[in-house]
Amino acid sequence: MMGDVQKEFGIYTEFITLGQLIKAVGLIGMGGEIREFLYQNEVVINGEKDKRRGRKIRVGDIVEVMGDEITIIERTR
Repeated sequence: MMGDVQKEFGIYTEFITLGQLIKAVGLIGMGGEIREFLYQNEVVINGEKDKRRGRKIRVGDIVEVMGDEITIIERTR
């Protein structure tokens, strides 16, 4: 479980969806769990609350979830 950590997550595409990001960082096991996760947990993207699993997250965005801050960075292939 996460808690009060700053971390970086690298993407090499234009964006990743909020649902994909939450799954990729290990907060849920399967994509089907995202609706319940977003219902139960507050997610803040660049200072704004957002619960849309399809929200596009891009390089430079900061996602706060479960007390952690995830900065999206560009990853090289």
